[in-house]
Amino acid sequence: MASISVPGEPTLENVISTIARAEAAGFDTAWTSGRMDALTQLAVAGASTTRVELGTAIVPTYPRHPQALAQQALTVQIGCAGRLALGVGVSHDTSMSSLGFDWSAPVRHAREYLTCLSGLLSGAEVTFSGADYSLSKVSLPLATLTAGPPVLMAALGPKMLRVAGSLADGTVLWLSGARYVRTVAVPEIAAAAEGAGKPLPRVVAGAPVWVTDDRTSAYEHAERALAGIGSRPVYRAVLDLNESSSPAQVALIGDEAAVGGRLDELAEAGAADFAAQILASSPEEYDRTHAFLAGYARRNDVS
Repeated sequence: MASISVPGEPTLENVISTIARAEAAGFDTAWTSGRMDALTQLAVAGASTTRVELGTAIVPTYPRHPQALAQQALTVQIGCAGRLALGVGVSHDTSMSSLGFDWSAPVRHAREYLTCLSGLLSGAEVTFSGADYSLSKVSLPLATLTAGPPVLMAALGPKMLRVAGSLADGTVLWLSGARYVRTVAVPEIAAAAEGAGKPLPRVVAGAPVWVTDDRTSAYEHAERALAGIGSRPVYRAVLDLNESSSPAQVALIGDEAAVGGRLDELAEAGAADFAAQILASSPEEYDRTHAFLAGYARRNDVS
């Protein structure tokens, strides 16, 4: 599968048109995040689309109680006729600490959060007592109106991957090259799922993409645009395990043959889906990249 990440557009109209274009072009999924609330964007876009899966990549967990997120996600699931993929994640220390949250135990937080969220989405009455969350006989009648969406936990490190494998339906990765997907992400999440008696989780690999004949200039642009990401400890660890010196090395940059080859490598490594963030700086190369990725999605659609 191939999907596209919708940038944080300044208006909802732009988001809607971008997602509608993705559906018309044949993409499997449109992922949102950006400056506006991801789920609200998808609630609006759901009325303008009929086929494309609508995913969040990602909704930060700390600012939203599991009950509140479950209620919002089920509402969006109804509004888009069952096409929601709920991507959640703990975000980053600096982002959450600035909001006053204690980020000293993100793996524990993720485990407790997913336990509560998954139960509420399934329609169960949830009673839970943990370090971060305490629920007593909480349920959502809304869950009787629709099946809960699949939940994907953003995960990079092995501990978080194991949480995703045992408690979620998959994971959303970012800047994880084929080597990391093959040697770390897939083995860790698959082993955890097997231990929990669950099917193989969905692994979504995401990275910037730029289809161009001028690879040198595009790579230099990517080095500048992505420079800050490589300094974050969690991404630095993943890049090291992927044997990549910078985030730009994980970006898919080159002509159609080169980018297609990199996409094939990720699929062979075990990524069930690739979420593309188009990095092209000109409208012409954006359209070229968009058209290539859409064609790749159609050629590899086995549904």
